[in-house]
Amino acid sequence: MSKLPKQHKFIDLSDYGRPVARIIANSLKNTSFTPIHVTISFIISGLIAIYYILQEYYLLAAFFLILKSILDAADGELARVKAKPSYTGRYLDSVADILLNALLFISIWYITNTSIWICFFAFLGLQLQGTLYNYYYVILRNKFDGDTTSRVFENKTPIALEGEKQKNVNILFGLYKLLYGIFDKIIYTLDSNADKGKILPNLFMTGISTFGLGFQLLIISVMLVMGLKAFILPFFLIYTVMVFVFVGMRKLFF
Repeated sequence: MSKLPKQHKFIDLSDYGRPVARIIANSLKNTSFTPIHVTISFIISGLIAIYYILQEYYLLAAFFLILKSILDAADGELARVKAKPSYTGRYLDSVADILLNALLFISIWYITNTSIWICFFAFLGLQLQGTLYNYYYVILRNKFDGDTTSRVFENKTPIALEGEKQKNVNILFGLYKLLYGIFDKIIYTLDSNADKGKILPNLFMTGISTFGLGFQLLIISVMLVMGLKAFILPFFLIYTVMVFVFVGMRKLFF
């Protein structure tokens, strides 16, 4: 099941792992593996990447960061091919992402002479970037009856879907709101009427996709391998300016 109709599909620079993710999902379709198992595997891959960063094995770190990105796409693909969407998986995925992002930036701070404040604000910037990408992408998907677990406004605990426990949904949604609430509020404050605007054009969404976690991990991987580790955190801090540029463009043109 595609997330968007053909005419509104855009080149998603953060979704380079999708072809491999589909292969993984299809290979697991008739097995006992669940999307949650795949989510756990990307958590493990992310932790291994962080370990190799601390050990300064940057090529291996890059490999596991890219693998994490691929597996991050594979859990959703598996949920689709098995026709078993779940809020448990949706929120576990998001909670795992933000915690791994925090550990990743702390590990980069640890191996460089970067200020802890640059690390802190770069992390906030990274999350704002990702939140804006998800915000616009979910709005676009919902205009075309996108997947049922994606919501523009995460302000109410959803009712558990068939096959999952409401208790698990409640706990993970609570963690989601705790960790993401501030970023959601900031982006909503910046562009509260985005869902009432025009359908966002493909080229604009391609630009926004540079804020996707997959592309962010790719940038980090390339900079690690190229010996530019000291520039990673300042880059994400400075690139956060583009959040305001894209929001301004959306308001002005769409």
